Amino acid sequence: MSRSVIERRLADLSDQMRALRRELIIADEQLAHLAAVADEARLRSLLSETPLAERDHREAVRHSEAMRRHRDEVAAQLADLERAQDDLLDRFTADPASG
Repeated sequence: MSRSVIERRLADLSDQMRALRRELIIADEQLAHLAAVADEARLRSLLSETPLAERDHREAVRHSEAMRRHRDEVAAQLADLERAQDDLLDRFTADPASG
């Protein structure tokens, strides 16, 4: 792989990683909020012992779990890109024309 191709690919990966890091920050914030909502719904459900409160709790938990899965997927994508970046950097530094 030529040096210019590696440089372009590294720039592309950097852009993708930046976007995923922003998305991860947002997902973390949303997850914290949804987890707090689920905890509040759990307490309301325990105190009121009504079917409506239990349903609200289950729904809040589902939303929180969905956000956790999304957050984990974004983190995994970011880790994959970091591994790809490391591989490209290894190729870049191993290229005799680079030095």
